[in-house]
Amino acid sequence: MARARDESDFRSRPSKHGSRPRTKQRPEHADAATGMVTGVDRGRYTLLVDDHATLAMKARELGRTRVVVGDLVDVVGDVSGEEGSLGRIVRIQERTSTLRRTADDTDPYERIVVANAHQLVIVTALAQPEPRTGMIDRCVVAAYDAGMDVLLCLTKADLASPDVLRDLYEPLGVQVVVTERLSDDGAALGDRVNLSPASVEEVRGLLRGRTSVLVGHSGVGKSTLINALVPDARRAIGVVNDVTGRGRHTSTSAVALPLPVAPGAEEQDGWVIDTPGVRSFGLAHVEVPHLLRAFEDLDEVAEACPRGCTHLEDSPDCALDDWVKASPDEETKRVRQARLGSFRRLLGSRTGSDF
Repeated sequence: MARARDESDFRSRPSKHGSRPRTKQRPEHADAATGMVTGVDRGRYTLLVDDHATLAMKARELGRTRVVVGDLVDVVGDVSGEEGSLGRIVRIQERTSTLRRTADDTDPYERIVVANAHQLVIVTALAQPEPRTGMIDRCVVAAYDAGMDVLLCLTKADLASPDVLRDLYEPLGVQVVVTERLSDDGAALGDRVNLSPASVEEVRGLLRGRTSVLVGHSGVGKSTLINALVPDARRAIGVVNDVTGRGRHTSTSAVALPLPVAPGAEEQDGWVIDTPGVRSFGLAHVEVPHLLRAFEDLDEVAEACPRGCTHLEDSPDCALDDWVKASPDEETKRVRQARLGSFRRLLGSRTGSDF
């Protein structure tokens, strides 16, 4: 299957007038330093080089190749980090993982979210706004397609029980962690609300030694969690609309933040990457066979399907339907129906089928 196009595939036509003779020889930049991209803002990149922050711009020879948070890059020029200094990014090192999304399931152009992250932390509120399992499933698919681990972080456990989502995802090998808010005056959200210190430490322990990217709908408490994990982050916190149950976007760009040094540790250990709140997570870049692999329980059952089975609702003799019918009790049947329904909705959106 042909690779989906992204922004790097576009090429501007060179001018016929006033251009210098072209050469295939490129400078080696043997003296380039290596830096990690921690922020992107209007064509300027914040890099961590030799334990200090510096600014850089992208070299012309990189063209439209996108540099994203998490990238390891080679940079030349003034990387001292002093006021007015500006380096030049000349190479992007090979990425170990690339988290991608599209605007919707029919958009042919990929958007790279972050690079080189080890795990995707899906932040989901248990109430205000209500959890959406379809969004969780999409993020799980995207993470597995990128070769990343998944951590499901359930927030606002003071408003609703996490048991249903635990029962839905833990049997699939998705690690689940729960946070609870504390407030002296019962306020729903805002600067006066703190998270349970024990739950914050549990989350922090699952992030140490890794680069973790946090994604979630606006209003789920992602910025509140970031501020608790990294007290110096000072990420803006939004308010959930009482009528619509939706939050307002507060994070406007991705940024990598270092976890504080653990007690007894000699150096910082781990990064968290905050991303803007999303309303959708398109999977047009994910090949259809990869969708099933992200649903491990269904993937195992589907091995009994006849050759050429589409796994769609009208597919004859699909083993997935038999799996639901063979449920030992009503609760198991409900969970299996929900899992199969989620998979078929994703599959339908990728193949143009309606359910």
